[in-house]
Amino acid sequence: MTKSAARKVFLPIVIIMWLCAIGVGVRFVLIYEHSPGTVGETPKTWPGESRVQRSTDFPTLVMMVHPHCPSSRASVIALSLLLAQVQGRVNANVLFVRPLGVPENWEKGELWLSVAKIPGVKLSVDHDGIEASRFGSTTSGHVMLYNTNGQLLFSGGITASRGDSGESDGRSAMVALLMQGQAAKDETPVFGCPLSEKAKDQEEL
Repeated sequence: MTKSAARKVFLPIVIIMWLCAIGVGVRFVLIYEHSPGTVGETPKTWPGESRVQRSTDFPTLVMMVHPHCPSSRASVIALSLLLAQVQGRVNANVLFVRPLGVPENWEKGELWLSVAKIPGVKLSVDHDGIEASRFGSTTSGHVMLYNTNGQLLFSGGITASRGDSGESDGRSAMVALLMQGQAAKDETPVFGCPLSEKAKDQEEL
């Protein structure tokens, strides 16, 4: 077989293999984007041992974030849009989980600065994930809403998939709860990174 003939035979095969590889890659990306993280058991009543300040005047929102989770950029944007919609009707708290043994200011990166710019948000560090454990949170971007009596109204994510800060069932539910007092859903999937190594191990099982 001449080189020209060989090229004519093998070139289509190479192109087909290349297209198949792209298709497989795209499929895995789509699966990952739409695969939610694990969610622990969120307490139905406010955990009394929590150091987060619960309001008796407004519902209290708590959001758990891994400081270096790329997917949580969308969650932070969604939170900003949510708070702009509800016009100060919520006591909003964002906690950045800081593991033991990490360098100083490890948690104060891009996400921290983004949250710090959102008006009305109380920003704090959750040392060794103690608060995350109290609230049953295992995935970055997990949002909980409790009423003024400390009863759970909502638990879940406020993005439709990883990296998607557009409209979502979670954000719509939160807005409805805060503006109208009721919503069609009180639970949604959370799209984000594990908050701790332990949570990561559970997600991989």
